[in-house]
Amino acid sequence: MQVFRRLLATTLAVTLCAPAAFAQQTHTVNTSALDQAVQQRVSQDQSDREALRTFLQSPAVKSVAAKAGLSVERAESAVATLQGSQLRQAANQARAVNADLAGGATVVITTTTIIIVLLVILLIVALT
Repeated sequence: MQVFRRLLATTLAVTLCAPAAFAQQTHTVNTSALDQAVQQRVSQDQSDREALRTFLQSPAVKSVAAKAGLSVERAESAVATLQGSQLRQAANQARAVNADLAGGATVVITTTTIIIVLLVILLIVALT
């Protein structure tokens, strides 16, 4: 009976301690990799915000916004509040319009796109 108790106690101890031992073997990310990932994200967000600011400072955008009754100043202040996928989506659209404006794309397409991008920025801010 004594042997049975020791065997049972040992088995229970191993069974109860095993999950804790395996849990301690988690994968860790070293600090430099984590710092690099955070820095890359911050850099991307800054680049996206700069693309939006460049878009909003364009004379063509200001002209179209004035004709459509949209506030460029309100959109500029909204740029700081955009985050994550909303920021990336708006920045990608702004980059496309900036490229079209730099390349001399047709005014009709550019005007429509400018209005859409401005509305997207303003709606995102209004809904959040």
